[in-house]
Amino acid sequence: MRLGRAGWLEQLVREVVKDHRVDLRSPSFQEAMTLSTGRARARRHLRGVLRESGLLYGTPQAKGAHAQGQGPEEQLFLAVLRTFCRVALDLAVLVDAPPGPRAEQLLLLLAALIGRLGDAEDVHRRIERAMKQWPLPAKVWERVEEALEKRALSLGADPYYGLVLHNGAVYADANLLGRAAIAYFSRSSFPREAVERRLHFAAVQKARLVEVLVALVCAERKPGFPTRRAILRQIDDLRLPDELADETRDFARKAFERPPGLKVLARDVRSRDLKRFILEQTLLASLVDGRRSAREVAWTKSLAKQLGFKDAEVKAMELQVAEFYARHRDVVDVFTLAAGAEVMGEEWVDTMSTSMRKNYRALLTEVKETGELSVLLARAARGQALTADEKRRMREQLLDVAKAVPALAIFAAPGGVLLLIALAKVLPFDLLPSAFKDEAEAEGGAPSDEEIH
Repeated sequence: MRLGRAGWLEQLVREVVKDHRVDLRSPSFQEAMTLSTGRARARRHLRGVLRESGLLYGTPQAKGAHAQGQGPEEQLFLAVLRTFCRVALDLAVLVDAPPGPRAEQLLLLLAALIGRLGDAEDVHRRIERAMKQWPLPAKVWERVEEALEKRALSLGADPYYGLVLHNGAVYADANLLGRAAIAYFSRSSFPREAVERRLHFAAVQKARLVEVLVALVCAERKPGFPTRRAILRQIDDLRLPDELADETRDFARKAFERPPGLKVLARDVRSRDLKRFILEQTLLASLVDGRRSAREVAWTKSLAKQLGFKDAEVKAMELQVAEFYARHRDVVDVFTLAAGAEVMGEEWVDTMSTSMRKNYRALLTEVKETGELSVLLARAARGQALTADEKRRMREQLLDVAKAVPALAIFAAPGGVLLLIALAKVLPFDLLPSAFKDEAEAEGGAPSDEEIH
């Protein structure tokens, strides 16, 4: 299935319903079964399964999500939806919900998740009148499908310059959908007022997370225009209620000029669950963006102290986040390195270009001495694939060059070869080594000004 192709949502939902089996070995399910009431069991399972499934970190186990032709963002979005549906079906079992058209009930919950409460109520009425009017008209599925597609478009949201908001937003939505599922399957009616309260709470979670991550960015250094623009666009993509969105944008604009104090950040974060959510997502963001500077680490520790967490608790959270990140880095990096390599913007390019110009002679000398490096650089910049051994040799040689030009050390990091392509397209061509130029011309001529700039 592919986003944009009519009927993908119904296909996904019906596949999940058909394949669903409760994982009896799940620790959260086993603990839940020790409780006496269905709602208590469901709430306990929800808290545990959000962590077990990866929804706490915004990166669920992608069972059935990989398909030929799907990009990583699309794969991740579909994996999130599948996991949402599986969790909701688990909760239906735990509350002893009566039999029903589970696919249509999941459609109702997804409509509620994205704030289409009128559609959710419409689906519920149609389910109640199933004997007279069934199946649901295709237009009902289409409305929710189109709304979900719009949400999918904002997942990446320029994370290289912006904030790593996807993870926290997914967790807030997962908790919202889980709570709505418990209320719905327990009552066999659509709990509109309860869902409205949960929608507001999820929006507040996202807004508080934005504030903390904006403060984290500003604590590191005063953000430039590309960063500010990306952050404000991400706030828009969260689709917060109008008043809350305005407040969050105002907070960000003020923070850009003057970083807020930690007391200001913690002032409206009162519940223990919200405090833990904020801190865990901050720790994850600091790992994902790959910039764990001393100042950032110190700021995060101060935030934890302000929120009332002891050092041992913070260490435990760091270990949990780091362990998950290590096991799922290929998916988490959908919104970091891969996207960053493609959207290299003004700030990074300007800094790198300036450093290269200042150190041109030293760079040229070092590259000539490494011999093979200039050839590999030329091939990488033209988009030719390098073998694993060639990439290893390139990193080793770049480390030698970095001794002369420290700014180049970034290329020696894992994935650094991707950044060469972006840099080669914006640097003046005559700054590159002669071996680079000669091979490029032999292969097909020097690039034009448009290709260079």
